[in-house]
Amino acid sequence: MPSAEKTSVHQDRPDVRPTRRDSIAASGSELIGGPAGRRALRAPGGRLTPVRVVALVAIGMFALGMVQKMPCYNWAWFRGVNSQYTHACYSDIPHLFVGRGFSEGLVPYFDRLPGDMAYLEYPVLTGLFMQIASWLDLAGGSLQNQQQVYWLINAGMLMICTAVIAVCVTRTHRRRPWDALLVALAPAFALTATINWDLLAVALTAAAMLMWSRGRVVAFGVLIGLATAAKLYPGLLLAPLLLLCWRSGKWREFTTASFAAASTWLAVNLPVMVLAPEGWKKFYTFSQERQVDFGSFWLIIKNRAGVAIEPETANNYAMLLMVLIFLGMAALTLYAPRRPRFAQLAFLIVAAFILTNKVYSPQYVLWLIPLAALARPRWRDFLIWQACEVMYFLGIWMYLAYTTGGKNQGLPADGYYLAIALHLAGTLYLCAMVVRDILMPERDEVRRDGSDDPSGGVLDGADDVFVLGRTAADDGFPADGPRVEWGTPPSGTASDR
Repeated sequence: MPSAEKTSVHQDRPDVRPTRRDSIAASGSELIGGPAGRRALRAPGGRLTPVRVVALVAIGMFALGMVQKMPCYNWAWFRGVNSQYTHACYSDIPHLFVGRGFSEGLVPYFDRLPGDMAYLEYPVLTGLFMQIASWLDLAGGSLQNQQQVYWLINAGMLMICTAVIAVCVTRTHRRRPWDALLVALAPAFALTATINWDLLAVALTAAAMLMWSRGRVVAFGVLIGLATAAKLYPGLLLAPLLLLCWRSGKWREFTTASFAAASTWLAVNLPVMVLAPEGWKKFYTFSQERQVDFGSFWLIIKNRAGVAIEPETANNYAMLLMVLIFLGMAALTLYAPRRPRFAQLAFLIVAAFILTNKVYSPQYVLWLIPLAALARPRWRDFLIWQACEVMYFLGIWMYLAYTTGGKNQGLPADGYYLAIALHLAGTLYLCAMVVRDILMPERDEVRRDGSDDPSGGVLDGADDVFVLGRTAADDGFPADGPRVEWGTPPSGTASDR
């Protein structure tokens, strides 16, 4: 274990101010009076703490996202198909209230649905979330009114998830709370927050990252298990954790976290698995059998090259690509001059899953936004990526408007393929920036003040046990001294120390 001198070196240092380090953040701060001065008072007991500010901003942006959905709420969801696409305000929530039997009181997984989807095609915890919202929907009157109230109830529950995400990301990096403004102000977050129920899994994952940063291994595992019971992707975070614990020799912590995650996932799923096996496995069979769909590079290959890609073929190739990417991440982790930060590898593995998957729904960007804020807290790169995602958000709805509106409006196929390419390019660009930070840790914004891994928990400041490449010590940097010795603080930041 690292000594007290290693782990306490930053405890009495002030918070890092992005407006003093990031030119884009500094320029943006002019809207509210400019960067904080070097003599600005720090008031931990004050009302406007970073956590509260970020949470309020996130809720405000969420509310703006709800306003953006108003044309659909008022009429476009219920009058034809095309209008909800031309107004870019589509949401699954009101449609599935009817399409998945909630309006008729059917119980997910247990009651067979009358349409072409035999059972609810969502994981168990998300199904429970949807069911609770339907129990809270006590609206009478027309079916349209019930759908509107159901969307509002879900939006309220998802707003709570948004607040949880904001608080957790703010507190994960103790000295960098303002990085969470990247999440709060992300335009793609506001636009996609109420399309589906993904924010439940995102909130649980953000809480898990916070618990790991505090060294609470069991709590991390429990939350990852819950998150995986709501959406499949959070389970991927155990893969980079395996690599980091391998390099640092933290096998007991990894085993404990994995066991807690698996046990929690099983505890949530087992009742439905036993009592309604056909309904329970629908999510997994649907995911396997789903055709190549919107947003993926597989769709471009299929339609532009005229190559028939069956679901099984896409699944196999996607799995192969993920295995190859994991092996590349293993080499990166073990050869890097310093052990990568947990948030960096977590971002890369989820981004790899998104890039190789056979479908990319617009709300999947929510999976990456909190991880991106922790992995690469630079406003320029984050906004470049967000611009690409906003273009994709508009592109998919305009393409659907084109295909459902008699081709008199919207975006034709070639334009949509360009939107997909922008999404892929933006995500790959941010991945490249994260990989560069791993290979050149002196350029990592989080480590520029000498920090090791603020979100790493038991990994933060830990010694390496298994390394294949040259380490920081080989290049003249102390391997076991205070971590502050590593960083090369940028000029003009003495006031931040």
